[in-house]
Amino acid sequence: MRKTHMSVPRRYLPSISALLAFEAVARLGSATRAASELSLTQSAISRQLRSLEDQLGAELIVREGRGLVLTSKGDDYVREVRDILQRLAQATVSARSETTGGTLNLAILPAFGMHWLAPRLRDFARNHPEVTVNLSTRLARFDFRTSSFDAAIHFGREDWPGVGYLPLLPETVVPVCSPALLSSPLSDPTDLLHYDLLHLDTRPRGWIRWMRALGSEAVPPPGMVFDQFSTMAQAAIHGMGVALLPTFFAEPYLANGQLVLASEHSSESIGSYYLVWPRDREETSALTSFRKWLKCQASGI
Repeated sequence: MRKTHMSVPRRYLPSISALLAFEAVARLGSATRAASELSLTQSAISRQLRSLEDQLGAELIVREGRGLVLTSKGDDYVREVRDILQRLAQATVSARSETTGGTLNLAILPAFGMHWLAPRLRDFARNHPEVTVNLSTRLARFDFRTSSFDAAIHFGREDWPGVGYLPLLPETVVPVCSPALLSSPLSDPTDLLHYDLLHLDTRPRGWIRWMRALGSEAVPPPGMVFDQFSTMAQAAIHGMGVALLPTFFAEPYLANGQLVLASEHSSESIGSYYLVWPRDREETSALTSFRKWLKCQASGI
């Protein structure tokens, strides 16, 4: 590739710091607010403005009352500066994407994806704009070798062959129901056997394990079966029975009063949530960034 050399004399190129200071003051109308936004002192902002005006040989900002306003020259100049800063930022993101970005295709479980992962993804997007995350729902394990997924959210134990594991959180479950069904939580968990119990088809022994964890050998009766927590929660809201939901899923409904605790007891469920990825593939930079970020989220950092 033929090299080209920049022909603009360096004396005509102001510093990025000076341009950022000028743009912030022009937008905010105050050196104090600009200093706060850029984590600088007010005197540092003033020095940057003087340096820029000296370099241009023109006055860009003047004091008017208690505020700072642009001169006509400053008004013209700030439009060009903003365009340049924006294009520079876009070029940086583009260049970064070539080495650290890309696309991450992630298989998620609906309840966990909606109530735990989705609210946190904005933080990942803000810190890693070079990575595009595509989400698709998968309720069961699959073969990474015949799929386009780079990683998946898995619930259970470390029993998915050929994958790496990042533990996210254990699942704690609580029995919940409509406030019209129970006015207060039951102290004896076996009293729930007198009510309709709602079941999840992927966790057919959920109620039995919950009873065993509380020291009861009672066998819960069969009841309505659902394929997702979301539909089971809606059934509970409409008074169709008692649902056993993960705490992270139940909390919004408990907070707004649509559901109430049906028992004073909770217990650790039969498994945990993990991020998993195929070990026989070279890890992409997008997956590395996501895995490191998710580890911090899971540990509360």
